[in-house]
Amino acid sequence: MTGSLAAIGAGLAVIGAGIGIGNIGAKAMEAIARQPEAVGDIRSNMILMAALIEGAALIAMVLAFYG
Repeated sequence: MTGSLAAIGAGLAVIGAGIGIGNIGAKAMEAIARQPEAVGDIRSNMILMAALIEGAALIAMVLAFYG
């Protein structure tokens, strides 16, 4: 039973990370469309935030399996 609960927890973590990264990408594209001269800053911030979300999702998956 605990194995299936861990799988559900890990799945929810991955779904949440996917939604979060999708929102970041969408908002970054909107920001670039509104202000094309700031594309470098927007892109670097987008990549940084996506990496932070992936790190949080990885921690959540590890905690789901070993917590």
